Amino acid sequence: MSAPRVLLLHGIWMPGASMRWLGARLRAAGWATEVFAYPAARGGPERVLPALAERLRGAEAVLAHSLGGLFALEALRRAPGVPVRRVVCLGSPLCGSAAARALAGRRLTGWPLGRSAGLLCGGCRRWEGPAEVGVVAGAVPVGLGSLFGRFDGPHDGTVAVAETRLPGIADHVVVRASHSGLLLSAEAAGQAVHFLREGRFRGER
Repeated sequence: MSAPRVLLLHGIWMPGASMRWLGARLRAAGWATEVFAYPAARGGPERVLPALAERLRGAEAVLAHSLGGLFALEALRRAPGVPVRRVVCLGSPLCGSAAARALAGRRLTGWPLGRSAGLLCGGCRRWEGPAEVGVVAGAVPVGLGSLFGRFDGPHDGTVAVAETRLPGIADHVVVRASHSGLLLSAEAAGQAVHFLREGRFRGER
């Protein structure tokens, strides 16, 4: 019997290789992994989503960091027949990013968001798809996002915890990690593996 396949999605300004450590943790837990590398800023949703939806047809689950989580949910919404059962988003501003809106609202700073600005600023609709979605948010406030946006409540330096609480998701957990630190967090990886297996995070929250 072949191992269940997880598709890994990176965030904006990050290469596919940024998911390497998490991929190794998933493989050690018995999953087969594949990275979907995409041109986040240059491509934008209209270019990325059709290709992503096609790749999702061969996956049972998704692990996505930051913007990758928004792309994953939008692709699943547009292609509801794919076999993905569970999605874990790491630090994804599913409700929209205040830091991105601050960047986009300034003449000299909006360009790095490229064609993904609208999705990052506006976020996703309430999740009503068949896949179970779990979100791991970080609460170590270290990151460049603090230079551009103001956060209400705990945040990971780039994304506020409140921005990750999309209505309709199956579960949510906060770990001690910054936004980039989620990519190398043993706690985040362990929670992701647990959700992919059980459909919920472990421990008391």
